[in-house]
Amino acid sequence: RPGRKARVVRISPVCQGLQRRRLMDLGIVPGTVVEAQMAAMGGDPVAYLVRGALIALRREQAELIQVDPLEEGETPEGTAGANAGGDQAAARREAS
Repeated sequence: RPGRKARVVRISPVCQGLQRRRLMDLGIVPGTVVEAQMAAMGGDPVAYLVRGALIALRREQAELIQVDPLEEGETPEGTAGANAGGDQAAARREAS
């Protein structure tokens, strides 16, 4: 669904060779945040925003990628809010 974000956990071990390499070359690696942008009329393929690039994946390709959905408001760093964690970084700088 457009607007939904998720963090890549892994590419299925079933995905091998050139197909695996293509996904990795597109930035689909563990820890990467992907966001669904738009889908074709029939729902396949879907365009995803990955590391600033818009890529299209067919359903059978996307099913090879295990992801953890991000909750609404959760940032890619895993915290809520626009500046979450900033105060912790400032505290670490002051302590040193």
